[in-house]
This record gives sequence, structure tokens and C-alpha cells, in this order.
Amino acid sequence: MSQILNRTFMQPKFADELAWQQAEFLMQPIYIRIIDRIRQQSETSTWQVSYEEIRDPHPINYLCLKSANRQLKFDIWDLCYQVCFLNYEGSHSELESQIVAVDTSLIDMEAQIPDWNRLDDKAKDVIARVFGNLPS
Repeated sequence: MSQILNRTFMQPKFADELAWQQAEFLMQPIYIRIIDRIRQQSETSTWQVSYEEIRDPHPINYLCLKSANRQLKFDIWDLCYQVCFLNYEGSHSELESQIVAVDTSLIDMEAQIPDWNRLDDKAKDVIARVFGNLPS
């Protein structure tokens, strides 16, 4: 998962090495929870869900939603960033100009593992916003 953090055109700026390590530690569990939450939302949504992966010139994964003649795409990594970083609501293009802050409440510091409950709750909120804001 660190691949997304190393994309030269979209690399987040971190305050220090520890913040980068924390983000790298969280991105795979966040990605898993985001995909699972998309699956759960798709079970009750009228929108058709599919995924698209573009590898050139840089790997990007999209959540594609289709309903009648409307189709919307959401960058899955952007959704992951909304979970991983505090107050992140931007887009990849803004990553080069802002220093991101990792949401360390997603890490159980004593056990040195992801706090799966907090992580799941935050992923649930992000995906609920995506599906809740879809046009009728």
C-alpha cells in the first residue's frame, strides 16, 4: 500500500518520518475497510457498483457507480485518505501543497495494531457520505 504514498505527482507531505510510517501502517487496513463498506452499501443501493484500475501513467483505482444514464467515479485512494488523515477533504492534486496529519486515533498504541473499530467507523462514515450524496 505504500505505493500510493510514493506517487511522485500525488505524494502527501508529512510533518516527519513517524507520520509517514503511521500512514504506511494504516493504508492497507483502511483500504480493506473501504472496500468492505462499499460492498455493504452496494447491497442496498440502486446504483450498480464496479471498479476500474488504471495503471498508466500512474496506478489509480476507481469506484464506479452507475444508475440509468449517469455514471460517477470516485478515486478509492482519495476515500482512503479521508479515513487516514485528519480533516482531509481535498483531492490528490492538493496533496503537494498541504502537510497531512495522520489520524493516530486509528492506531491502538499499546498493542501497536490498527484500532479496527475506529477504523471501521470512519470508513463507514466516508462511504455513507459517498452513497448518501448520490443524485436521485
